This record gives sequence, structure tokens and C-alpha cells, in this order.
Amino acid sequence: MTTSVERRRFLKSLAAAGLILPGMSMVNGARAANEKLDLGDPQSFSFDALIARAETMAKSPYEPPVAPDPEIVGKIDYDTHGKLHYKREFSPFADGSGTYPLTFFHLGMYFAKPVHMHLIDGGTSREVVYTPDYFDMPEDSIARKLSENSGFAGFRLHEDVERDDWKTQDWAAFLGASYFRAIGDEGQYGLSARGIAVNTATSLPEEFPDFRAFYIEPAKSANAPVTVYALLDGPSITGAYRFYLTRGEGVTMDVEKHLFLRKDIERLGIAPLTSMFWYSEQNKSFRFDWRPEVHDSDGLELWTGNGERIWRQLNNPEVIRASAFGDKNPRGFGLMQRDHDVSHYLDGVRYHRRPSLWVEPLGAWEDGSVQLIEIPTDDEIHDNIGAFWVPSAPAKAGNRYQFRYRLYWQAQNPFPMDKLAHVSATRMGRGGEPGTVRPHDLLKFSVEFEGDILGTLAYGEFPEIVVSTSRGEIVRTKIEPIMDTRIWRAAFDLRVEGVDPVDLRMYLKRGDAPLSETWMFQHLPGIRGQQQG
Repeated sequence: MTTSVERRRFLKSLAAAGLILPGMSMVNGARAANEKLDLGDPQSFSFDALIARAETMAKSPYEPPVAPDPEIVGKIDYDTHGKLHYKREFSPFADGSGTYPLTFFHLGMYFAKPVHMHLIDGGTSREVVYTPDYFDMPEDSIARKLSENSGFAGFRLHEDVERDDWKTQDWAAFLGASYFRAIGDEGQYGLSARGIAVNTATSLPEEFPDFRAFYIEPAKSANAPVTVYALLDGPSITGAYRFYLTRGEGVTMDVEKHLFLRKDIERLGIAPLTSMFWYSEQNKSFRFDWRPEVHDSDGLELWTGNGERIWRQLNNPEVIRASAFGDKNPRGFGLMQRDHDVSHYLDGVRYHRRPSLWVEPLGAWEDGSVQLIEIPTDDEIHDNIGAFWVPSAPAKAGNRYQFRYRLYWQAQNPFPMDKLAHVSATRMGRGGEPGTVRPHDLLKFSVEFEGDILGTLAYGEFPEIVVSTSRGEIVRTKIEPIMDTRIWRAAFDLRVEGVDPVDLRMYLKRGDAPLSETWMFQHLPGIRGQQQG
């Protein structure tokens, strides 16, 4: 799942300035017209035909895409690529034929595989034929030597053409393998989604299937979706996708995908999410950096098929960790950025405005598990967090799948816990009690819960703590309100030996009814900052 430093640097640059991505220079002149584009011959198009094409491809050996003019593309490095600016007069749909204009990413060293772009009008598609004339580039740019119809690296959708700033503001981007991203309701890019995850953190090398072609149908009004069809191809899998992309409060995407397996797959990840977690305030002690915390997401949130709400704080482990949360017909899951307090980041790249990404399954997903992958990282330039749904049945060659789900790119969960308190902070420290001899083998966990429901407790009424551990011993528990707030602090001491991970679980209840979501935490005794010292 990890990517090169250069790729992460490039993607981070897309988000660092808010909505402005590399190459989004202003272009003077008339509004773009599709007639200015070099388009291929009209071809009939339907989603059913694309599905059939993906199924047929799965019956043949995989043929990897070849970078055109590799000796040229290989010299378009990070700096050279940043000087290739798509000209806005060539933006499809900027002539008013659609609401949201398109621009395209140029091929380069880190995005060398060509993706063919097609525009849909009714039941007909026409390919946009690449020419260097579409891009502003320096006179001495090596990109000028690239052949005609070499393809593009990806595309992005811009704001409503009626907005004065549409040329510099975009809201969704598809770039690199099957990665895509969108802004949240605070106008900022952050984590990514992927079309599929194949053998992430397994005994086999991870595969990165590519979107080989896009077919884009414009939105006819601001309330209507942009429809994007995509053809996926990789060594072990093919697929046909349909996205309905809607710009509203943040961005929502309805995804339907049909998958066909060429080979057995050890871990097939459906609706995969990819993010970055370096450190938080809770575990900063072992990260040498001036900022209080650095992450695109701070936790995995689950809403199980039986209605339980779960919060699992992310870790930056010393070795790759995979956690599975078994379920049947989950109601949703997501990698969330709950903390939006700017003082907790103090960083110009706006981590406090990064979106959360929630997956809402549409239809029955049956048995499986949400799996969380945490990969060690020593910097913020790496995507080291993955989360996805894995069906319980083995993914065998010849299998076919159909999944539908909705992605919500928003600041918070679109399905808030109105009747449950949520976790707002996790703290760790020395076990025992102040003013007494502190046992050296005890570690204290203090978890803070917030929510209106806690304000319904009668004076003198205390919630009950329900806490468990996968190993070791819970020595004592304590719960108390924090004065002048509706925050309750639940604390316990843990005694545990050895360095193996410890899975902790806790929630608050009143009688038989839960008062809070379930807090889950993986304590890693072998990591400084997660041990008493």
C-alpha cells in the first residue's frame, strides 16, 4: 500500500494550498468550447458494454500499459511536471455544455501509465486525443517531444462554470493507478480512495490495478451529478465502474463496480480508503517535530450491522499491523478526521480542515470484515493507513462481484450519534493514584467522552464503565465529570507484561443501555510513548 516518497510529495502538493493544485494557473481568453478539442471518431457507449468488456478482458492474460515514449516520460520529473499547465480554453464543458469543466493531468515520471479520456454525449463517446498544444509549458520542456495521442495521467473536476473562480478551484481529482480524492465541506483535500485494493499487507506483493480509460458525462445543472465510467485492469483483476459525483456540502460519490478475477487474491479490499497518520497529541513523545500532531485521519469509525458504534484510534506502529473487525451487512465505516481544532496542528497545510471519508454500503454486503492496515512511517509524506471491506469467502480466479456504496467526503460522519456520547480524547500516563507510591508496572488510560446524552444524568448519577483487555489485567477503574463541561473522564490502570500488542475495549452504559460509542485501542508496549517510562 505504501507509495514512493515522490508520489506522496506530489499528492501532498495538490492539497497543500487548499483547493489550488499544481498547474492551476489563470488563463485569459474566451470560455472553452469542446469544439476546440481534437476528438476521436464517435463510438457507441453503454455501461453494460463496459461491464462485458471487463469480463472479456479477465479471460485473457494481463497486458500492462506501456508508457509512450518512456525515455521522454521518464524525464518529466516533479519540477518539470509542475510547469505543465492545462490551458483552460481547452477545458471540456466550459462552453456551457456542462456545469463543471474538466482539466487533465499530464503524464510524467511518477504517473507514467496513460489513461484515455472520453467525453459522452447521449449514447456516444469520443476520445480526447492528447496533443502538447493543450498545455502551457516552457519552450525547452522535454514534454514537447511527446507523441500525439499519448494519453493523460488523470483528470479533475472544477467548480461551477458560472463561478468567477472556476479556473483555479477544483473539487475532485482522479490521478495515479486507481486513486481518487475530493474536497470536504471545509474546502480541503486530504485522504484518498481507491478503486480496489489487492493483496495489501500480505505475503504477496501488493498490486495496483489501473484505471485504463475514463468516460465522462457532464452534469447539466449544479444539483445533477457528473457521471464517470471507468475501466480497471490489473494482473489479478478487471473491473467496470460507474461513479455519480455530486458537488454539495462537500462531495458525495455513488459507486457501482463489477469485478472479475483473473487470479486468486489473498486479500481483496472493497471500497478502500488510504490516509496518513504520523502522530497525535497522545503519542507525540516519540516524534521529533515542532507541531502538536500530524495526520490526515485520526481514527477508524465503524457502524456495525447490529448497530454498535465503534471508534478505533489510529497508531503508527513499528511493524505492519493488520486488524480485522468481523461483521455482516455493515452500516458503514470510515477513516475520520474528528479533530478540527487548528491549535492542535499549527500547520500551514491545514490538517485541521482535512475531510473525513465515510463509506455507506448500498445493498447487502453479507459476511466479511472491515480491515485496518497500519504501516510504520517516519514522516508525513507516506500513505501508511488503509481501510477496506474484505468479503469472508475466498477470492478465487473466475469469481465475479458487484458492489454498490456511497462515499461522503465531509468534515464529520454524515450519520451522527445523536443518542450516544463520542470519544474526544485518549490520554496515557503513570498508573496508580497521586500521593501514593506509584507501581512501576501500571499504565493509566484516560478516555474522555462528550455528548448531550451525558447531560441527562441526574445529579450524583454516574455511568458504569465496561472495559476489557485481550491480555493483562485491568487493575482499577474510575469515572468522573470534568467540572463546567459535559465531558466525562473514564480511567483505568493496565498491568501487562511483554511487548505484544494489547487490544483494549471500553464503553459507558446506564443500566442495560449504552451511553457511548465503543472505544477501541491497540496498545503497543514496545513503542516509546505507549509505555510507562
